[in-house]
Amino acid sequence: MKKILLQLDSDGQPSVFDAVAALDGGAEVLLRHGGVTVEAVSGLVHGVIFTRGPEDLHGSAIFIGGSDVARGEALLEATRKAFFGPLQVSVLFDANGCNTTAAAAVAKMAASLGGLEGKRVTVLGGTGPVGLRGAALLALDGAQVRLTSRRADRATEAVARLKARFGVDVEAAVVSDDDERDRALGGTQAVLAAGAAGVTLLRQSLWQSLPELRVLADVNAVPPLGIEGVKSHWDGRDVEGKILFGALAIGGLKMKIHKAAVARLFESNDAVLDAEELFALAKERLGL
Repeated sequence: MKKILLQLDSDGQPSVFDAVAALDGGAEVLLRHGGVTVEAVSGLVHGVIFTRGPEDLHGSAIFIGGSDVARGEALLEATRKAFFGPLQVSVLFDANGCNTTAAAAVAKMAASLGGLEGKRVTVLGGTGPVGLRGAALLALDGAQVRLTSRRADRATEAVARLKARFGVDVEAAVVSDDDERDRALGGTQAVLAAGAAGVTLLRQSLWQSLPELRVLADVNAVPPLGIEGVKSHWDGRDVEGKILFGALAIGGLKMKIHKAAVARLFESNDAVLDAEELFALAKERLGL
């Protein structure tokens, strides 16, 4: 019995990246669909769950991707609604790489800090897909999290979404100039930069001047990087007593999590691998 993965992508062309990761993770047959709408989900899902008996459904699984996380979440909800009784398969949700990237970054930060419980962490550019998931995972693991945005309404909306989805309390902060950034970083022990590609969020002169700051992680690999002075390949580089992680190093762990998650899909027919489950995988990889 071949391991079949149904790839549902909200973009017009299903992601080649996700297809390669799926094959490397152990999928043997890919059924790739792009431009998937909520209305189309039940028919596609039923094509997977009706073709094998319940005892064989662990050999089929679903991956939900695409560049639009909100649309991906809607596809995930529609997928789960299409299951009934024993007729279900395992599902991996990682639209825009939001979950695996956030899980990798936060796990590395947790390992460097000796755990996150009670640690003060600031997420710069926190209203995007990785920033939101990163803030949630940090808070779920016990950190005191401050999420920043250049706009107050976006920061407030992001915090409300995190409360609704993950049940966590995160502080919102507006950072539109250097003075506000300085205040937002006050007392911070770790920083996750998760803003748009090619935008510098934190100058080297500032992070070097913060005595309590111990760990910095940047998920942006497109120059200029999100944290000035960090190299993309740095994987825990010690610079003046601060531990630095670049996007390529975080990406290396992200790929290991992604492939491990695909493999885990075929161990049962009832797993849903979302942010929390992928974070658990990341911590397993690092022995946390």
